[in-house]
Amino acid sequence: MKYIVNEFLRIIVKIALNIYYKKIYVEGKSNIPKGKAVLIVSNHQNALIDPLLLATHAGLKPYFLTRASVFGSPFVAKLLDFIQMFPIYRVRDGVKNMEKNQVTFDKSVNVLLKKGTMLIFGEGSHSTLRNLRSLKKGFSRIAFQALEKNDALDLVILPVAINYSNHNHSGTNVRISFGKVIDPKVYFPNHDALIKTTSASLAPLIVEIPEHSYHKDLQSLIDHKIDITSPQAVSGFLNQKTSIEQPSKKVKKPYLRNKLMKLFHLPIYWIWLWMSPKVKDIAFIATFKFVIGLVGLPVWYATVYFSLTAIGHQDWAITYLFLAILFLFTNKNGQA
Repeated sequence: MKYIVNEFLRIIVKIALNIYYKKIYVEGKSNIPKGKAVLIVSNHQNALIDPLLLATHAGLKPYFLTRASVFGSPFVAKLLDFIQMFPIYRVRDGVKNMEKNQVTFDKSVNVLLKKGTMLIFGEGSHSTLRNLRSLKKGFSRIAFQALEKNDALDLVILPVAINYSNHNHSGTNVRISFGKVIDPKVYFPNHDALIKTTSASLAPLIVEIPEHSYHKDLQSLIDHKIDITSPQAVSGFLNQKTSIEQPSKKVKKPYLRNKLMKLFHLPIYWIWLWMSPKVKDIAFIATFKFVIGLVGLPVWYATVYFSLTAIGHQDWAITYLFLAILFLFTNKNGQA
């Protein structure tokens, strides 16, 4: 039963993600291993959207580590456990709680010992800044603990990068890049060496914009219509930007289609306007928008159809829904 529900949810979420985003590029799929224990190590820029993308586009059905604070109520804790999420405690959750991480590490190791897949965001926290931050020790601890229990385990580390053209808006692009696998046995038991190698494997897959001139460089990339989901395009531009003139025209932001999409989905848009002041962390903006749409769209479409049909205007209902879906699929937002 649990397997069937997870598969159903995976399909629904994948469809919804492909509606929410204009284009999801997946690169390096040939690097995804089969029949092995896999520890996915990824960057982390966009809260819940990151694990959802990897859960639906890696083909590996991973278990996840997620921050313990979201496991607050017993109901939520059971729900998250049902969809293969384990809590990870941070210092801000209290030093005493840090001891509970060993239980999570043990569960993670058991997943790997059964040749399953674990997903860890190696940086340890999320940030919408486009660069690779220092990797934490958590993933190497899990890898080495698994090898301590079974030194013959066919375990690999799969580096993955997610790059967004716009973290906060729908109708934008995402690029998922799978790197070449790393054999942790080669580095056992040297944590620093494994972390350094994994970081070096991730670096070329992630868009890197220097922090000291971040906002200026980002705006220049957008103005010159550089694909900011592409590490190669971004680094190529930034390396020669001193010799590039300013564009004669500013990039025009999409307007009409976006406004029409909101108009045809006005109740859902109102829910977001009501919720948005409560979102204190900008990395969660896309998460809230996605969840509101995932739940709200079917409800709104059903309400429109059955309400208009009940008063004898099924033709109006079909026309309205056709236009609503048309503007939803053609929705487009610029880079940011």
